[in-house]
Amino acid sequence: MKAKTSITLSRDVLVQLDRMAGSKYSRSAMIEQVLREYLKERARAAIAARDLERINAAADELTAEALDALEYQAPDDDRD
Repeated sequence: MKAKTSITLSRDVLVQLDRMAGSKYSRSAMIEQVLREYLKERARAAIAARDLERINAAADELTAEALDALEYQAPDDDRD
């Protein structure tokens, strides 16, 4: 279901919008398409940020474990 709304755009944006839409799309259709793409990208960016946070948290933990293992395996230089 679609809802009617009203927006105010600067003249230069409106000119570009009309150019992009051409005779194939209405202004409304073009604005809806652009907003859908923007919203999808925002959702993708949020997922990517969350995934990166998880990867970094796991990487920090794995790095700490690796350093601990290396420290345990490294020869003690004080024994000479």
